[in-house]
Amino acid sequence: MDHNLKLIAQISMPSLEGPGPVFNRKDPILQLDKILSTFVGFLSVIAILWFTIQTIFAGYKYLSSHGDKNKIEEAGRSITNSLLGLTISVFAIFLVAFIGRILGLGNIMDLPSLFNLITK
Repeated sequence: MDHNLKLIAQISMPSLEGPGPVFNRKDPILQLDKILSTFVGFLSVIAILWFTIQTIFAGYKYLSSHGDKNKIEEAGRSITNSLLGLTISVFAIFLVAFIGRILGLGNIMDLPSLFNLITK
């Protein structure tokens, strides 16, 4: 029994690192840049997909209204709202990238690295 405990004690265990490839303990600014880039990039992609799908559904509502004035007005409002949301989302991406550059965070909207992180 004592011999088994000595053998177990001699086994080298790998060292544990941080929670993942996003974090870098040596450079906290780089860590903040990666976190913000991942968060903003992910939300931007989701928002653009959401409003694109809403625009398609609003167009379908318009096509399937069969001349009903109320349904046409409702579909028109839906198209307006979804296109407005899509425009605001795209504008927000440029605004966040601009603010990131002013603050010296580099390319906060690094979407290729975001997709590489998601597809790993």
